[in-house]
Amino acid sequence: HVQLVESGGGSVQAGGSLRLSCVASGYAYRSYCMGWFRQAPGKEREGVATIDSDGSTSYADSVKGRFTISKDNAKNIQYLQMNSLKPEDTAMYFCAASHRVTVSLHAEHFESWGQGTQVTVS
Repeated sequence: HVQLVESGGGSVQAGGSLRLSCVASGYAYRSYCMGWFRQAPGKEREGVATIDSDGSTSYADSVKGRFTISKDNAKNIQYLQMNSLKPEDTAMYFCAASHRVTVSLHAEHFESWGQGTQVTVS
């Protein structure tokens, strides 16, 4: 059973930074693809960033150059470093895991989800 627990959300002023973390357990972390998604009130869940098992990354156009996804296989943790935050980045952020060899920014590629951590930018 895959378990994902996010942390690191909070409130920050525009232009500030936050780093989200996601601790994973219950599976062979190294072989999985990971991702971050977000959902703002009244909007659909959207893909933010993904990282494949080989370390390849992809980003939504809206966050390119500002957000960085990474993972530490030894610690079973993935991160989302968010810089130059904007009010439109305000959302609940979710960590996700996929057993696929490669993924894209589509929620249907991921079968395991965390509970989310709130990010508010004012």
